[in-house]
Amino acid sequence: MKHKLFEDKAFYKKLAELTFPIAFQSLMLAAVAAGDAVMLGRVEQNSMAAVSLATQIQFIQNMVVSSMVAGVTVLGAQYWGKGDRRTVGDLFNMGLRLNGLVSLLFFAACVFFPRPLMLLYAEDEALISIGCGYLRIAGWSYLMTGISQCYLGMMKITGHAARSAWISSVTVVGNILLNAVFIFGLLGAPEMGAEGAALATVIARTAELIWAVASSFGRGFFKPDLARLFVRDRELARDFRKCTLPILGASLMWGIGFTSYTAIMGHLGSDAAAANSVSAVVRDLMCCLCNGIATAGGILVGNELGAGNLETGRIYGDRTAVLSFLVGIASCLIILAVSPLVVRFMILTDEARRLLSGMLVIMAVYMIARCVCTVVINGIFAAGGDTLFDMYSLAVAMWGIAVPTAMLGAFVFHWPVLLVYACTCLDEIGKIPWVVLHFKKHKWVKDLTRER
Repeated sequence: MKHKLFEDKAFYKKLAELTFPIAFQSLMLAAVAAGDAVMLGRVEQNSMAAVSLATQIQFIQNMVVSSMVAGVTVLGAQYWGKGDRRTVGDLFNMGLRLNGLVSLLFFAACVFFPRPLMLLYAEDEALISIGCGYLRIAGWSYLMTGISQCYLGMMKITGHAARSAWISSVTVVGNILLNAVFIFGLLGAPEMGAEGAALATVIARTAELIWAVASSFGRGFFKPDLARLFVRDRELARDFRKCTLPILGASLMWGIGFTSYTAIMGHLGSDAAAANSVSAVVRDLMCCLCNGIATAGGILVGNELGAGNLETGRIYGDRTAVLSFLVGIASCLIILAVSPLVVRFMILTDEARRLLSGMLVIMAVYMIARCVCTVVINGIFAAGGDTLFDMYSLAVAMWGIAVPTAMLGAFVFHWPVLLVYACTCLDEIGKIPWVVLHFKKHKWVKDLTRER
């Protein structure tokens, strides 16, 4: 089938119909962080750096929430392809229960204990103070995140990816506009700086949740059966745990590893923290397309595997993997092209500008590996329930190599900032040979469904 790699128009049409709404949704979510960075960067460097550090808490929450949604999506896509709507509904309820609890815990931590959380990421008292003010307000938005993501995730696997993207996009645009109003004190609003960014986030997340729930009552949409919200199916719960726990373990390892990178850079001074904040925004924006392909490819592969079409699922996985390399190379070239514009636009010290220039070059190379690993591991492998691989690879590449090397370089050997930053990029690059070898074994080609 290799000679038909780019000739299956039906496959690429379905992939594009899923990829672009999901990628656009991811882009809109990343645009909030970009908007915060740009607007706060125009106010003062410390506000931008402090908010970047504070939002690492939400980053960890998103890792947990996304893992739960991923488990629902993996099994839900296969059961949806099989035509078992009742089991999809039970999975939806399971996701709502678990994510509701997670959201409540993160809300309490951020609203009532912001200072201990900020001390994990910074030593500068100015950064800690600004970050605490941000978390006390933004924590209220964390109450709603888990629930809304369940609804949006369900839309993707039931043929309504466009509505999911539309909801996220409109609320993100509203978030950015409200950022401007509250950060700069426009339209008669008070000038709130970092706290204004937090308030805008709360309003936007509230609107997103209301819209998502209301959409589920529309014709053709899928809504949870609330009468079965607390009904527990042991067999389905066992399948969900088997699929989700490795995803959750990998996500926590990856998420905590990334926040460790941020903490390491934050302890290297305000210039390093500010440059790293901007580079992280650029990275997140550039990851949107590969995130979209990973989710869309995973849904298509999962639909075929759940329907019993294992060979078709394998072929779809092969094609999606090739696309991941092409997207990675394109992302590398784009970052190199826009780097001078990014460095000139942000209001930074001369040292922070120098560091940002170097970080963007390093990141350009990193993006090739990041795209491949994201699509293959989180999309293709997960679609067939091969979720343990991600955890094993992170244990070796991130926690065995990248994190300890970066910590030694920063706190023991006192390496230059850019060398420490390069160490934080070793994890994705180190996984590539292992990922390619495991992919070729096709252990991910599995039907996970049961007769229920």
